[in-house]
Amino acid sequence: MEHLNTLDAGFLEAEDSDRHISLAVGGLSIIEGSVPDSQALLAGIAERIEKLPRSKQVLRTHALDLNPPEWVEDETFDIAHHIHRAALPQPGDDKTLFRFTAEVMERRLDRDRPLWECWIIEGLENGRWALLMKIHHCIADGIATMHMFSGLSDEGGGANYANEIRAAKEKHDDSTGRKLNLNPLSWVGTVRNLTATATSTALLAFEGAIEVAGGLLSPGAQSSLIGPVSSMRRISCARVDLADVNKICEAFDVTLNDVALAAITDSFRAALVRRGEQPRRNSLRTLVPVSIRSPDAVGITDNRVSLMLPFLPVDKEDPEEQLRTVHRRLTRAKSSGQREAGSVALAAANIVPFPFTAWAIRALTKLPQRGVVTLATNVPGPRKRLRVMGREVVQVVPIPPIALQLRTGIAILSYADELVFGITGDFDTAWDVDDLAKGIEAAVARLVASATRNDEHRGG
Repeated sequence: MEHLNTLDAGFLEAEDSDRHISLAVGGLSIIEGSVPDSQALLAGIAERIEKLPRSKQVLRTHALDLNPPEWVEDETFDIAHHIHRAALPQPGDDKTLFRFTAEVMERRLDRDRPLWECWIIEGLENGRWALLMKIHHCIADGIATMHMFSGLSDEGGGANYANEIRAAKEKHDDSTGRKLNLNPLSWVGTVRNLTATATSTALLAFEGAIEVAGGLLSPGAQSSLIGPVSSMRRISCARVDLADVNKICEAFDVTLNDVALAAITDSFRAALVRRGEQPRRNSLRTLVPVSIRSPDAVGITDNRVSLMLPFLPVDKEDPEEQLRTVHRRLTRAKSSGQREAGSVALAAANIVPFPFTAWAIRALTKLPQRGVVTLATNVPGPRKRLRVMGREVVQVVPIPPIALQLRTGIAILSYADELVFGITGDFDTAWDVDDLAKGIEAAVARLVASATRNDEHRGG
């Protein structure tokens, strides 16, 4: 039997802290062509899903949290409880599809059964159909979830952008595989190097811990973007060409994540102005999850993330200045130890007796935090378009959850030649998620225009 680690179990505790939230993540695949034969489709999807980890397992909890929850086989498993069909009313456009998706995602998964659902959605405009996969966040983080979603395709996955994340590029300790050096004179140097490395890492993590704690405990500017949420959701989506994003990256010597967060910055600035609020330097502290998943752990179903908590510069009006500021702040956050602090904290929590960590997480998640305003998570997706039952998956939209008083959350997914921003908002207080999506697309377009002008200036 496998137990949940502290972070996995934390998503259950966070969900329990607020009856209005559901901490499931979703992937909406829009597929070209007509829906396959009903029986063949159900059989094909069922066969692929049953191969996924956790698809036939339920959580078993223990009284008084004496031990962490553990995965056990569901002896009464019936796939009919998990695969559903629905048909959209006409015209079957994006607005109708996203409204239905929001209704599915806002409902909690039944913990007496395996924590996933799959919806086959018919009636989309232009003769298309869709698959909506919904999985509880306690099972996996964004990268592992996307790996599972890709496993439903005809290709069974394939090449993706996961190898471009920082954790995948870093060298991992291979000390266990080194040959033993029998020269005693070399041992002193080895011990000295290991001690120095451990000390510098500990100091970096300590500095990062101070910054993370300050970000979580220090309230930001008063904003309608943060506060209690209802049990209903709104969903929208922005799509931009990866070629345009890469052009911006080359022109300004920044990363894809910098461009995505700069576009989000500009759109949130417009949202604050639209709501009659003054964008300030401390208006948009953002939770940016950072993967610590190594390449050989892509297919392991669990959560392996740390975090950064930068302020996005909504106080700045010029798009280029926003981009450069985002780049500087993320560069500083990456070197400040915030990422290392999260990793160390999670590692430490995993060796503390579970009753204590469960109590602490439960207490913390019930506190009305005022420091973090929104979530922006970047998920690397497949490099090439996938196919399901011989039909091409033309679009994939990531669906993030919202919790802990965050009224909006954005998941950024690279799929084939697109960068897709899936936006989840509280139904009552984030009424302008469509405007937020349009603002992201407009911000990227302005940066492309700036990049083109820079190229022309250099060329002239």
